[in-house]
Amino acid sequence: MSSAMSAIRLRRLNRWQAEGLEEDLADLYVESTDSHSGEEYRNRQGFLRRLTSDVRRPGFAMLIAETTTLAGCAFGFPVSRDGSWWLGFDGVLPHSVEQLTASGHVFAITEIVVHPHEHDQDVVRRLEERLLADHHASLGATLVPEADLAAYAAFQSRGWQEIGEVRRPPGPAVSRALVLALGRTAATPDGLTHNARTQRPER
Repeated sequence: MSSAMSAIRLRRLNRWQAEGLEEDLADLYVESTDSHSGEEYRNRQGFLRRLTSDVRRPGFAMLIAETTTLAGCAFGFPVSRDGSWWLGFDGVLPHSVEQLTASGHVFAITEIVVHPHEHDQDVVRRLEERLLADHHASLGATLVPEADLAAYAAFQSRGWQEIGEVRRPPGPAVSRALVLALGRTAATPDGLTHNARTQRPER
């Protein structure tokens, strides 16, 4: 591990700490995105709306990466067993994904942001893996806007697999549904086949 990487610390925040840091997180988001002139305010407000919505969800969790300053963050929440997070999925949800959702073993990562000076896939991977491991997830899930080809390619490079598309009203935008299987899995036409190593034991 490089000295730069080892200098980056990961720290968990509770929902109140996350709310107290929301302006700094919004600044980080704007700095990390390629915004055209005039778009910064809209992008910033959009991020704050998403954070405000997610922080109220049961089980919300956030990790930040920091050196002497804020370098990145990732947050999300456990997917409800009722499968409501998959609302708008186009077609039939893969059976194994449906099973893991019903058993409470899926964690949705709804945002990952890394400062451009720290824009290393290793930082993103550390945030991602730690967030999922902290929640003993068997499956990570996320939605990527169809038009965001760069984010889609980045997720794929880290082993995420597309399982379909999600359409949610009122907007016409389509998102790609991606999952990351933890443990030994194999891709099949039906999605993901999981075995005993993938299934987290009941406590």
